[in-house]
Amino acid sequence: MVGTNARLTPLAVACWLAAGVAAAQSPAYVVDGSCRDGLPHGRYELRSSSGELRVAGAFNRGKRTGSFIFWDDAGSRIAHIPYDDDVRSGTLATWYEARTRAVEPARRDESSWRRGSREGVTRTWYRDGHRRTEAEFERGAVVTSVGWADAGARLSDRAARNAVERDAAAADGQYVELEALVRTHLPHCD
Repeated sequence: MVGTNARLTPLAVACWLAAGVAAAQSPAYVVDGSCRDGLPHGRYELRSSSGELRVAGAFNRGKRTGSFIFWDDAGSRIAHIPYDDDVRSGTLATWYEARTRAVEPARRDESSWRRGSREGVTRTWYRDGHRRTEAEFERGAVVTSVGWADAGARLSDRAARNAVERDAAAADGQYVELEALVRTHLPHCD
């Protein structure tokens, strides 16, 4: 608490106000998970304060293992991220935001990962469901790529590679945000 005689710099006031606004805007979550030897271990669920499931997964001695599935506020699945020993490994997938609850949202991307980097085929789609890009990755680098414009025409090699790289960067950003959601809402293992 700040006393009436305390002097705050403009930066301190801005930070204090921003923290208050962020706290007021961030949703409250309820963590359901267990611990072993002071580390998250076993089933993990993150729910909104009203009870909607937002994340389901599992930990093995503090490391993510198996599939973590993420849902949006409306209850639609938005991502599937598999882990092996706390690194992305397997087929990752994301979906567009659902337009209505009655319809399964369109797939956005699907990519093969091995030991934390893209390895194998990565595909992306436009919201209407038709193909956007398809690429082959080796150790995280694009080896081959093909792409299509939203009207369906095939893109040049350079345009396809650029689209693949933009889509991969956007997907990576989404994965980082989703992983941060879990990281900031771990079970209390005191």
